[in-house]
Amino acid sequence: EVQLVESGGGLVQAGGSLRLSCVTSGFTLDDVDICWFRQAPLKERDGVSCIRWNDDGTYYADAVKGRFTVSRDNAKNMVYLQMNSLNPEDTAVYYCAAGRAWVSGLPTTHEFYYWGQGTQVTVSS
Repeated sequence: EVQLVESGGGLVQAGGSLRLSCVTSGFTLDDVDICWFRQAPLKERDGVSCIRWNDDGTYYADAVKGRFTVSRDNAKNMVYLQMNSLNPEDTAVYYCAAGRAWVSGLPTTHEFYYWGQGTQVTVSS
């Protein structure tokens, strides 16, 4: 059974940091791309950051570039999203997703087959 489980969300003040984790099972992590998406209330689910399966190439949305860092540890079946200099606009439910259809640039939800349940990140001003 394929599973992705996020953790690490919480409440943080503006300027603070959080590290999200995504533990995966049921597939070989280095065979898939992993992307982090986020969804704020009443908004669409948007791609935030991705790491490619074959060369660990990364993508960052403009809104998080320079503040967020994605990484993976294939031996531990873990993917991480280090989030620094958080601001209230980063408040959302964050999801990790796995797939092989993403090519480059802004990821879209239909490029990913498997999803976690999400973890809430709330940034207070």
